[in-house]
This record gives sequence, structure tokens and C-alpha cells, in this order.
Amino acid sequence: MTNTVDSLFDTGLERYKAGEPAADLIPVFKEVCDRAPKASAAWICLSWLYLLENKPNLAFKAAQKAVKINPQDPQARVNLAVAMLETGEKGLRQHIDITQQLMLVNPEWRDEIQNSIEDGLSRKPDWQSLAKVKSWLFNE
Repeated sequence: MTNTVDSLFDTGLERYKAGEPAADLIPVFKEVCDRAPKASAAWICLSWLYLLENKPNLAFKAAQKAVKINPQDPQARVNLAVAMLETGEKGLRQHIDITQQLMLVNPEWRDEIQNSIEDGLSRKPDWQSLAKVKSWLFNE
């Protein structure tokens, strides 16, 4: 029996939260993206995993898709901004500005972004581009 896309996504997320390495989870989220190409959450997760695995070009493409599908998702924009920093792309300021606006509109998003950044820094402590995005978003 094949997994539904939702159960595959949920299982991948649980495995991530349990501390499984990003490299092991990339194929899971690639499959979710292949099977549900309009699922922005899957693209967001895939871009994050690519960033954790030092694959910024793949992360950039996945984050671009996530933002295109759901421009109002602050995590998609954070991932895109980090990937842009790591690939030297121009225009990342607009994504920081939009993320800050979205966090003002919905304080829960602010908490989610903060938690996500802390998770990223705990998994990859020397992640300079994420630390830079954090300082821009939270004026630290």
C-alpha cells in the first residue's frame, strides 16, 4: 500500500522533529513535492533540508517555488532569503521586509519563525547566513 501524500509529509516531519539527519529526509520531501507540486509546505521543508545540507542552489529553487505557491508564508520567505545570501542572489531585502510585515500581522508567525531559526541554529551552529537573517528580522 502506498502512503498518501499527507501521511508521507507528516511522517517526514515527525522524523525531522525526532532529530533524523536532513540528508535522510530529502528524498521523502522530494517525493511529496513530486506527488503534490502545489504543496507549499513540502517545498518549504525541502528548501530547509537543502539549506541544512549546504545545497543552497537547490534550496533557492525549492524556496522560490514555495514563495510562488504561497507568497504570504513567512517561512518560505525566510528560506528564500537565506538561500539568496548563500548563493549571492540579489533582491533579498524585499523578502526580509515582507516577512517582517507578515510577522506584525500575525504574532504566531513571529513565534514560529523564531522557533524555526533557533532549530536551524541548533542543528547547524555556525550557520552565518541564518544568523544574519535572524538579526535583520528581529533587529538583534
